[in-house]
Amino acid sequence: MKLVFCGTPEFAVPSLQALVDAGHEVALVLTQPDRPAGRKMELQVPAVKQLATRLGLPVLQPERIKTNADLRARLEAIAPDAVVVVAYGRIIPDWMLQLPRFGNINVHGSLLPKYRGAAPIQWAVANGETETGVTTMQLDAGLDTGDILLMHSISVAPDTTSAQLYPQLSQIGAKLLLETLEGLERGTIHPTPQNPAEATLAPILTREDGRFLPAEQTAQQIYNRWRGFTPWPGAHAIFRGKRFLVHKMHPVFSSTTLQPNHLDASTGELLVGAAGNTLLALDEVQLEGKPRLPGAQFARDFQLHTGEHLD
Repeated sequence: MKLVFCGTPEFAVPSLQALVDAGHEVALVLTQPDRPAGRKMELQVPAVKQLATRLGLPVLQPERIKTNADLRARLEAIAPDAVVVVAYGRIIPDWMLQLPRFGNINVHGSLLPKYRGAAPIQWAVANGETETGVTTMQLDAGLDTGDILLMHSISVAPDTTSAQLYPQLSQIGAKLLLETLEGLERGTIHPTPQNPAEATLAPILTREDGRFLPAEQTAQQIYNRWRGFTPWPGAHAIFRGKRFLVHKMHPVFSSTTLQPNHLDASTGELLVGAAGNTLLALDEVQLEGKPRLPGAQFARDFQLHTGEHLD
């Protein structure tokens, strides 16, 4: 097929590579503009652009799409069979949805209609799902509401993080994309409408999503959110008026009881009480402006005393 590819982060890279390796003609790659990031605000080149450049593919990085007459004219001149969209990070306008004969094909990191939105992998893990996967669908004007084309599901281990799932799902997505294009061309795929009653949302993450609340959440719920939100926004609370980061943690099953938010290190681990009479071990922590420390060492160095708690 003659294709236009839209994608930005590392998650989209295997899909672009797979299309080229399979012999599809990628006539144009659209990706987000280079943007400053990190503490030094250095200009970051999207992973998709880096690959496209190595492959010698033409790349455009438009700031806007909907009213971009030059882009529209270029895509109309290409007349692609399909537009492939993988974690592009932009809303696709109606004129672009209607352009190709096979539509706009999206690779989405969840089992739709669950986890529609910008962060499906993170929220699936954060909510303790034991199964997730990848869906290919035909984009429409809604938020991940288009007809389902193909799905591939995998199990999620109880200690798996979203960061570990990302590369696995990106490779699955690349294979599923090739199967989807082949099926569309042969006429063997029949789009299936989503059931909106089963839909859940996976909104873009904010720093506040990393705030853990032991008075309201069980140890398992906090741990699941940490698994989902590592490395960002991670897990944090307030200790002695300062931001308190938890880099590693695990639930503890013990007869010891602690009030929610209260800390204790008498067992040799730094523990915090959580909702439902549950306990969480804080294995590696960091007080704002200080180095990372094992939980037990933190308790010793900061002379944790009875009754201290997180806010």
